[in-house]
Amino acid sequence: MSLDLDGTLLNSNSEITSESKETIIKLQEKGIEVIINTGRAFSDVIKVPQIKELNCPIVCVNGSILVSKTGEFLFEATLERSIYTPIFSILKELEVGILIYTNQGGYPSTLPPLHHKGKEELEKLFNNYDYEALFKIDNLKIYKLIALVDHSELEKVEGVKQALAHFEDISMASSFPNNVEITSKEAHKGRALLRYGTINGLNFEEIYAFGDGGNDLSQFEVATKSVAMANAPQEIKDQATIVTKSNDEDGVSHAIKNILKLL
Repeated sequence: MSLDLDGTLLNSNSEITSESKETIIKLQEKGIEVIINTGRAFSDVIKVPQIKELNCPIVCVNGSILVSKTGEFLFEATLERSIYTPIFSILKELEVGILIYTNQGGYPSTLPPLHHKGKEELEKLFNNYDYEALFKIDNLKIYKLIALVDHSELEKVEGVKQALAHFEDISMASSFPNNVEITSKEAHKGRALLRYGTINGLNFEEIYAFGDGGNDLSQFEVATKSVAMANAPQEIKDQATIVTKSNDEDGVSHAIKNILKLL
């Protein structure tokens, strides 16, 4: 069972409800492996209060990092500087906001703290940040770039995808309609799910994948059954086996109990 966080397992208050938590614990008691599979950085995952109580392995940064139940890093996929540098230059030319996820943190921020900030505030954040200073940090590993645009400029999202389409060593996906997330080609949610099974000697007979965004489509592709949330865009619902209730209606728990009938 592979569960996205934002817009899926988390409600609009970025919480895991007691209903969802109890459902996951019951699945684990039945011997079903439950994996958190998110675009978030590990530091932003563990800020969710209920996460530690679930004792789940975590796939972070769209498959760039696999973390065991005990917090051990099992796998990392990074963007080499030779790939990062030309991509960064293109994003700058396209005049989009740029977030950089690294082993030292997110620069100038990770995505979750920015969700409710306005256009002017974001432009100030990006324009004032010294990205060159990043490379003065020792042992820096770059996991992901996010191109972020204002909701009034969504046409720029397609422009980013077209401008980067010729890079063969990257994966691109959108966790929200106003972003493009860029990782190593070795990193996407579906590949990470299969990699977790291989690392742990697990042969998954069935894979249930839950999500609401474009970065969830790769896990839908490897799943035996894929579940889209009611709050997902229509193009995501169209790719899913099942559509459940929204993330504010305990849609994950509803699907597990009433549609998939696993409990």
